[in-house]
Amino acid sequence: MLYAKLMRIDKPIGILLLLWPTLWGLWMASNGHPHPEVLFVFLIGTALMRSAGCVVNDYADREYDPHVERTKERPLASKKISRKEALTLAASLAGAAFLLVLLMNRLTVMLSFAALFLAVSYPYTKRFFAIPQAYLGIAFGFGIPMAFAAETGAVPGIAWQILLANFFWTIAYDTEYALVDREDDIRIGIRTSALTFGRFDILAVMLCYAFLLVILAIVGMELERGLFYYSGLAAASALMLYHYTLIRRREREKCFRAFLHNNWVGGAIFLGILLDYL
Repeated sequence: MLYAKLMRIDKPIGILLLLWPTLWGLWMASNGHPHPEVLFVFLIGTALMRSAGCVVNDYADREYDPHVERTKERPLASKKISRKEALTLAASLAGAAFLLVLLMNRLTVMLSFAALFLAVSYPYTKRFFAIPQAYLGIAFGFGIPMAFAAETGAVPGIAWQILLANFFWTIAYDTEYALVDREDDIRIGIRTSALTFGRFDILAVMLCYAFLLVILAIVGMELERGLFYYSGLAAASALMLYHYTLIRRREREKCFRAFLHNNWVGGAIFLGILLDYL
């Protein structure tokens, strides 16, 4: 049970936020017909790598988490799990994910090393990056070029455009998440976009949402997508406007609700892609 909590199995939002853009990439790379084996590898691999990332994150933050109300009871912060156990678990999860990737082509395997580096190094960027959410945006979007590599054997420009869209989406929702811990982060010296953006934090979130939609609209035009695709973007934009009503007063509970609600944003975009290809 403690291992499950360390991997955030009880809180699957992280897996879903990582999975949605990966599915966007898979469906667009395969013209709506991803190979079953590739789909299986990416579904399981996403869950494994997100779980490994959570363990590494808690290991990196083990000296900070005890001082934050929301995280003080995490297994590593409360010393219910040892550092050695945590590292062993993270290595096992990453190893299992790598075994799955070995079923893919060489380019996908090569890209997996970059994905691993991003996942392991991200937690430490909060010490020196003004906007670590930007680094997370690259890490959380790296399944997109990997999906194109697995399906087509190449990574075309369109893949990087979709990754850029996800980059802005990640900054948006993770800034909402950072708003929850703003006071704690100031006290312990952690850097976040919520602090860097200052009084423009809400504007930054909404601009990042807008960039996401614009880039995906351009992608849709390049791929000659139809009504369902743009309907998905329209539904996502309506959800983003709802998020504004939640975060505009910077209330912790509502900001956290907005963060969690991004699952529906990713899902709405994917549903539009799925229906459009059907």
